[in-house]
Amino acid sequence: MPAAYEAKALLGAEHRVTVINASADFQFVPSNPWLAVGWRQRQDISFPIASYLARKNIDFIAQVVTQIDAEARRLTLADGRHVDYDWLIITTGPQLAFDDVPGAGPETGYTQSICHLSHAETCHEDFKRLCADPGPVIIGALPGASCFGPAYEYAMILDTELRRRKLRSKVPILYVTPEPYLGHLGLDGVGDSKGIMEHEFREQGIRWITNARTTRISAGVMQVEELDAQGQVIKTHELPFRHSMMLPAFKGVAAVAAVPELCNARGFVIVDEFQRSPKYKSIYAAGVCIAIPPVGPTPVPCGVPKTGYMIESMVTAIVHNIEEELQGRLPRHKGSWQALCLADFGRTGAMFAAIPQIPPRDTNWFVSGRWVHYAKIAFEKYFIRKMKIGSSEPMYEKYMMKLIGFKRLQDKILPRKG
Repeated sequence: MPAAYEAKALLGAEHRVTVINASADFQFVPSNPWLAVGWRQRQDISFPIASYLARKNIDFIAQVVTQIDAEARRLTLADGRHVDYDWLIITTGPQLAFDDVPGAGPETGYTQSICHLSHAETCHEDFKRLCADPGPVIIGALPGASCFGPAYEYAMILDTELRRRKLRSKVPILYVTPEPYLGHLGLDGVGDSKGIMEHEFREQGIRWITNARTTRISAGVMQVEELDAQGQVIKTHELPFRHSMMLPAFKGVAAVAAVPELCNARGFVIVDEFQRSPKYKSIYAAGVCIAIPPVGPTPVPCGVPKTGYMIESMVTAIVHNIEEELQGRLPRHKGSWQALCLADFGRTGAMFAAIPQIPPRDTNWFVSGRWVHYAKIAFEKYFIRKMKIGSSEPMYEKYMMKLIGFKRLQDKILPRKG
């Protein structure tokens, strides 16, 4: 939707912009951890797309794309229709690879997910069963995962809600992750993310296993191999659980992955520095669907996250590059690839800045505090409102720069502790 709003605003009324989405609704995914414990409901974080896009004269089709004919510049939809394009911006996000680990996932397995709104609703139902019959909880990520922030959020938010219900003493929480250490985040850490996350987990009594390779999940039991720094198994675990939320690895969605020479082996779109496919000059891509190499080798594979601010900069670059092409010039705009992220911890929260996202960095800090909890709530309201009014301004950049300014002011006013 930000890509569509920016394209319509920049390119003008003479160009037709069409959004094609599998769902008829916009869903604010960052709020899914709240929905999973009952702090939000579906209508709080989603809304029908069509009428809001129509106000900006943007066409909308609620259909799954089943085939991309990149040579002919044509899409085939699930209902049999064809849609031709001059330029295609792929922002599909990922397909969830639960099938990488037998027994994983909410649909055919035994673990929950907060990756989709419907998954978060299913997770909430399982959370209610946990409250009725308390027992051990496992939260974390499966091998190859790249988006670790929501798992940390859910662990802390779940802890907060269980304490409110006076049930925490009956629910041991274990965090299981392929990361080589807490706070790695697929980024080789940001600032003191390791120290802060270990402190937070110790404060809340959350135990953890890192370098964890989950191999199989059955009803109420998770099989995990713990590896050393050389990738050798040093311990095997058979972990019982009453409730588990495990984030999966990602891969490319089927229609995108099937296009010859568009994607890597995992189905992620290969793009150049201008966000354009080297093979198909009419295709651009942004967000979780693109291929980014990991920051370095880890004993258990970990991917690199694509955060909202980074994705926004990709989208802006793409729209300006299409404008350049319309004027007969070569693309020259590049995404900033900066990682700025807010994570809610129930009562507190954490914010980090990694600029650039891949080390070495010019800016590299990770801070926590109660103010981040409220900043995350404010950002939810801000972003949803912007999606409804159809603003083309850079939302993440505007909001995050204000938070960075607040953090710098806080550093000047408050003395540093040792």
